[in-house]
Amino acid sequence: MMKNLFMCLRFTSKKPKQNILSDDYDDDENSKKDMDMDVVRKFSWEEIESSTSNFSKDKVIGSGGFSTVFLAAADSNINISQSNLAVKIQSGTRVFKQELDILLHLHHHNIVKLVGYSDDIDREEGALVFEYVSNGNLQEKLHGDDDDYVLPWKNRMAIAFQVAEAIEYLHEKCALQIVHGDIKASNILLDENLNCKLCDFGFAKMGFSSMVTTGNNNINNNNNNRRRVMMMGSPGYTDPHYIRTGIASKKNDVYSYGVLLLELVTGKEAFCSTSGQMLVSVVGPTLIDVSDFEHRKVAEMVDPRLAGDFDVEEAKTMLSISAMCLNQTAALRPGANQILNTINSKISSISFLFSSLPHHKC
Repeated sequence: MMKNLFMCLRFTSKKPKQNILSDDYDDDENSKKDMDMDVVRKFSWEEIESSTSNFSKDKVIGSGGFSTVFLAAADSNINISQSNLAVKIQSGTRVFKQELDILLHLHHHNIVKLVGYSDDIDREEGALVFEYVSNGNLQEKLHGDDDDYVLPWKNRMAIAFQVAEAIEYLHEKCALQIVHGDIKASNILLDENLNCKLCDFGFAKMGFSSMVTTGNNNINNNNNNRRRVMMMGSPGYTDPHYIRTGIASKKNDVYSYGVLLLELVTGKEAFCSTSGQMLVSVVGPTLIDVSDFEHRKVAEMVDPRLAGDFDVEEAKTMLSISAMCLNQTAALRPGANQILNTINSKISSISFLFSSLPHHKC
């Protein structure tokens, strides 16, 4: 649902190798070409206001606990060659700075692209500008209100592969390893060809692992100095090991990815708000012996809306990967590269994806 996205807040950052920060912008063809070459522009708050019609409710395309996303029209005063932008207004300077710092390090075809930002020093909020990805998100495609639409099996497999690529990039190919912290269906945007773009790095941590304080486990028990830290993740996707220990690691993302695979195969939501049930609690126990499942039992677990239009061996492979990702012992979960190797070798449905795709480094 986004081809470009904004988020406003105070921020100072070192200039990364892949992105060029620009305070000045010449409105000519050369400048527009430069904007398409990973230049991250700093916008004024007035430009952000103008692009969203002064934050009109009519422009809102999404919202969360601490942020609102607006669609910026192509005819706004923000002179960038992309047809549309999405403007994310984020409350809280710490969260904004953290997300911006991480996004400035990222460049991957399956991660939403940062176009610019604004950090008005007089405000306790900020704006990030990302590419606008126009075809909604995976949550809508899998669990939306359109009963006539069924996400095809080959596209489900392609999305699983592309998300794993994005995770591998974050975990293994960035100079400072990054934990996304909130892998879920609604954070996977889809373009017109159903290629995915991982978004929302508000929970992300940069570095090998990060210790956060959870619940009553505050290191400093002085009420005047006690610091409340926002927990990562979303209901149905959050790693139980993280909830117990408060340690953010790559294995948290792997667990969430395992839940996502269950969603793609079964067509069921990770968390049912009506019943309060989690998909892992309902389906997870049956995965213990998945490697011994007969075709009939595998087929019974697959989304019935597909009406048999799927590969049962591929479904079994994906359920097996999911079972490994959901292992209660975090150290025994596979890495993203191991997941990719398995998908590459056993999921032929993704063969249509392979053309000359670029490789990216931080």
